[in-house]
Amino acid sequence: MKPLHAALALVVAAIWGANFVVIDVGLKDFPPLLFSALRFLLAALPAVFLVGRPRVAWRWVLTVGLVLGVMKFSLLFIGMKAGMPAGLSSLVLQVQAVLTVAFAAVLLRERPRRAQLVGLGIAACGIVMVGASSSGSVPLKAFLLIIAAGVCWGLANVATRKAGPPDMFRFMVWVSAVPPIPLLLLSGTFEGVHQDLDALRGITFTGIASTVYVAWAATLFGYAAWGYLIRAYGTGAVAPYALAIPIFGMATAWAAQGERMTPSTGLAALLVIAGIAVSSLWPSGGTVPLRRAPEQASDSAAPAETADSTS
Repeated sequence: MKPLHAALALVVAAIWGANFVVIDVGLKDFPPLLFSALRFLLAALPAVFLVGRPRVAWRWVLTVGLVLGVMKFSLLFIGMKAGMPAGLSSLVLQVQAVLTVAFAAVLLRERPRRAQLVGLGIAACGIVMVGASSSGSVPLKAFLLIIAAGVCWGLANVATRKAGPPDMFRFMVWVSAVPPIPLLLLSGTFEGVHQDLDALRGITFTGIASTVYVAWAATLFGYAAWGYLIRAYGTGAVAPYALAIPIFGMATAWAAQGERMTPSTGLAALLVIAGIAVSSLWPSGGTVPLRRAPEQASDSAAPAETADSTS
């Protein structure tokens, strides 16, 4: 990869890692469901009128929009609002890497490579260590909500892989058009219309800035740049840069919010990152999926597997 493009991949990883701190800031101005609705509304408009049709079946746009946009981000935002620190959230959410392989094996009949099983087992041990070491300082409910968000992300990854969108940026714009109305209805029902209106009337500069960042920087720019790199170099060359996301996330949380890492949390973070590295970087050894549909071969589905896009 050219140095400029390698730098771009690191910039995207940094944007996605720092996004967790920005979410934490935005949650001080907005209720979680309302904040998520505003994020997707701003990501979809006006882009949805400019990019053209998604070029995949509409059922996949709706499926990913509901599972990723409504379910995953609702659980993530509510979990962080409930007390899960930003840096730890960026790490624990990587449970999606383990779950994506498991769901792909069950739903797509993809046979995991031995290195994947070993690496993801190491990563899973790290996630368990995070839960054990944080049990006294992080509410269990908040931790489990982030795990549930990872479950939804894993399912959305499999749906995206099955859809095989030829243009990931265009696909994400249309996916972003799905969540706003359901999220606004959920927010009005569970968070209260009055609370939502009060938040909008009392909106601050930090609230506006955080919404713009998560919508335009983390979602639109992040996916556009990542998709460009995937098309230029392939998944194998670009995916390892996603390992930097929790590193940037935890570093940003430490620098901006003073979030400290205990020795046990640090060891857990190393296990997670090392496990995902083994899973994604180890030679394949020629293992073949049990059944590989044509659309699964598309490199353009890879951003959903390796980054949050959409955190």
